[in-house]
Amino acid sequence: MDSNQSIAYISDIGAQGLQPLFIAGCAVTGVFLALSFAAERWLRHTGRLAKNMGMAEKALSGLSITFAIAGTCGLVLLSIFDTASYPRLHNGFLLLFIAGYVISAIFICAEYQRLGVHFRQHRILRASFWMKLFFIIIEILLAAVFVGTGFTSHKSIAAVFEWIIALIFTFYVLTFFVDLLPAGRHLQKLTNLERGHADGAMRERSANGIAVDGGRD
Repeated sequence: MDSNQSIAYISDIGAQGLQPLFIAGCAVTGVFLALSFAAERWLRHTGRLAKNMGMAEKALSGLSITFAIAGTCGLVLLSIFDTASYPRLHNGFLLLFIAGYVISAIFICAEYQRLGVHFRQHRILRASFWMKLFFIIIEILLAAVFVGTGFTSHKSIAAVFEWIIALIFTFYVLTFFVDLLPAGRHLQKLTNLERGHADGAMRERSANGIAVDGGRD
């Protein structure tokens, strides 16, 4: 943290005594977010979410996962190569983290836009599309201000924008819970359907048993 800086960067705090916790938090966040991408892809493949209708959607999904993995690597590596000991590497991995997830979000939006054409009845696709588009626009604008102020010695202003970027990223992570909600509802419907079939079979067996007993009398 510079002497003329009144507000600390997240990385300034992580570079001090909290670095082990900082690394663990970044690693857990990155891994679970990457797993949510993989889970979403698998659920679309199995039909528990709106299925990709063509190769274009599958390609967009694959590209979004690829750039998300790149963003995850950037997130983990920026926590390991702290800003105090490795400032250039840290800044490079920070750029990889932001760029990776923003580009990944662009491909997700493109995929959801195409899915929305085929599944107009799924309003949750439109909601998720607009939330992620909001993330893309806001993060690009905030990142531009962050870089501009960071390289013009306005460190405290840059630190404020870094905290805001992190907050917006948290909301972006939460949008994936929205994406996965239909899979949970689909599972609940299957469970209710199976219970209905089981109850129907039991009633049918019970009725048959009564009929047999009545015939014997």
